[in-house]
Amino acid sequence: MSEWTNGNLQISRKALDLVEQAGVAAYGRDEEACGFLTGPQSEALLCDEAVELENLANKYHQIDPEGHPRTGREYFKINSLKFEKTISKGASEGKPVKVFFHSHLDCGAYFSQEDAASMTNGGTGDPAYDLAYLVTAVDKGEVTAHKLFIWDSPSQAFVESPFRIVD
Repeated sequence: MSEWTNGNLQISRKALDLVEQAGVAAYGRDEEACGFLTGPQSEALLCDEAVELENLANKYHQIDPEGHPRTGREYFKINSLKFEKTISKGASEGKPVKVFFHSHLDCGAYFSQEDAASMTNGGTGDPAYDLAYLVTAVDKGEVTAHKLFIWDSPSQAFVESPFRIVD
């Protein structure tokens, strides 16, 4: 496990601004925003860059509504192969992916059972990625909260962890 999976992260204001902008813009499209935070390997607890990913949920729903009954308003779907390549590239370049972020629309910042299932291969064990998880609440088009979650092995659950915003 990487040090950032223990929580107590420092997230730059610049990175958090991008998360908030992505959340508000996605709210306007009636879908959850999603993406990741990176930071220097030499400062394990610092996340200083945010990158938004495309939420594919609405595309999948439009093509196959029976097979994908939920829309992007209710969950996120990413290109996992592309994300795994991004994780590998970040690690090799000394700027690892440390946090996966996504937004919730009109329901608060919490780590849902669906979030947990998507990050643990259907709830069948430890998380698929060596990351912390940031959930941003976007209520009525405005960011109202951020909460950081980490995996707690003894309880086999995601638990909230404090984080600090830095300049």
